[in-house]
Amino acid sequence: MLAVEIALLSDPGGRSGNEDACGHWHSERHLCCVLADGAGGHGGGDVASRLVVQTLLGAFADAPSADGAALAQLAQRANEALLAQRESDARLRDMHTTLVCLVIDFVAARAHWVHAGDSRLYWFRAGRLRQRTLDHSLVQGLLQAGVLTPEQARAHPRRSELQSALGTRAEDLRIDAAATVEIEPGDAFLLCSDGLWEFIDDDAMQAALARSRTAGAWVAALEQGVREAARGRATHDNFSALAVRVLAPDDGGTTIFQSAVAPG
Repeated sequence: MLAVEIALLSDPGGRSGNEDACGHWHSERHLCCVLADGAGGHGGGDVASRLVVQTLLGAFADAPSADGAALAQLAQRANEALLAQRESDARLRDMHTTLVCLVIDFVAARAHWVHAGDSRLYWFRAGRLRQRTLDHSLVQGLLQAGVLTPEQARAHPRRSELQSALGTRAEDLRIDAAATVEIEPGDAFLLCSDGLWEFIDDDAMQAALARSRTAGAWVAALEQGVREAARGRATHDNFSALAVRVLAPDDGGTTIFQSAVAPG
């Protein structure tokens, strides 16, 4: 059995409203974490992200996924709920949202995840970045083609142009599912919106993790890094993070520690 420590942050940044949403659900065996970054007029981004987080967590609670393919099917159900909401209110017809979702099985010591859009999942082992998701965006395609360097991609004027997001017809929606991986105490995961990773690169995330003894301290360090990097800007995007540290519980049972929560 594994234990986990969780910390959440969702901040409006330099904007008046927050279109990000995140949350988690757990049982004695499973943890499901979801983060979404919405967009759309008339408050649609806020509606989209919260609806997807709530729908996906509810669907997982009813029928926990065993692997990435099953989790992608649950994400498709969240997309159907979002499309239905769009059709019910003309003011929300342009709303959509990114999605990243992590599932941990405490008993089997395994994890799987899915994502759509440019919200990311980072997986660290022994303090080093082991894997991260690749964005569904125009800039990610240019980066993979060798047209842009990572530094150029981070500041590209079209970096927010997505090639997939929930709120899209099923035949046009791309949801990438990771293969199930073995995890161990000491592993750490970070789910975050682009408002965070645009300011905090991979090395900075890793450095913040190395000097943080808890998930809450890690998230606090990332928040400070965003504020410092964004200082002097007229405005900057909402930014959200959901951090998970994998632990070996002293009592032999699964324990969830809620170490930090920041309101949106």
